Amino acid sequence: MQIIRSTAQMRAAVRVARDRGASVGLVPTMGAFHAGHLSLMRQARGETNLVVVSLFVNPTQFGPNEDLAAYPRDEQRDAGLAAEAGVDILFAPPVDQIYPDGFATTVHVSGITDVLCGATRPGHFDGVATVVAKLFGIVTPDVAYFGQKDAQQVLVVRRMARDLDMPVRIQACPIVREDDGLAMSSRNAYLDATARTRATALRRALVAAETALAAGHTRATEVIAAARAVLDDAGIEPEYLELRSPDDLAPLDEITGTALLAVAARVGAARLIDNTILEVR
Repeated sequence: MQIIRSTAQMRAAVRVARDRGASVGLVPTMGAFHAGHLSLMRQARGETNLVVVSLFVNPTQFGPNEDLAAYPRDEQRDAGLAAEAGVDILFAPPVDQIYPDGFATTVHVSGITDVLCGATRPGHFDGVATVVAKLFGIVTPDVAYFGQKDAQQVLVVRRMARDLDMPVRIQACPIVREDDGLAMSSRNAYLDATARTRATALRRALVAAETALAAGHTRATEVIAAARAVLDDAGIEPEYLELRSPDDLAPLDEITGTALLAVAARVGAARLIDNTILEVR
């Protein structure tokens, strides 16, 4: 596996691969790899010829009071895991390669960035869209792989790529969970033992909503109440717990087809998110 730090060298490596007729897969990450990241890498390995993983803790998607300085970083460990997963190139640029002096452009996706995480983290998705647009321009992937845990992020990136005619397929991959149901996240490292146990309530709340729907409760108020009861029992006050369209994040009063139930909550020192797709069968 190659480790590349400059955008020029990254572009050159892709040109060489393209000249050989290779397809390119990109897994954008901020490092601190876990099994969820590795599942994206393995899917890219199975579907494309050149697998590129970007490792860049993007400062523009962190708010002024968020955890940029504390975000877990261990490039040597991450590089070893990426190599084991069959990655060809680890693109690990310094900040000035992505945001050189005088950088003055922001990509903003309207509408779907105003709700859920966008409502409580102003500017977050502008940072996400901008850095992903940069990565797409540098790596020019045929397919880019994202985890479904960040469902809103997937929709934002997919809308950006569509609106800006970027020739890349956005592939959402299933959420990978711990044995007790907690969605894997780099921020799980912030949880102490007590908070780690409480955090499992997020997944249990989503399961309660799935159970309520299976019992015939299709109203948003009923489904959300079932989930909320589990969070209340765990002493967790959600930042949001909302039923939304999985296509455009429009609010839903009732499930008549497919719906996204999304939750965010601060548990101990970690802000965690999770979601499930609910479907009337």
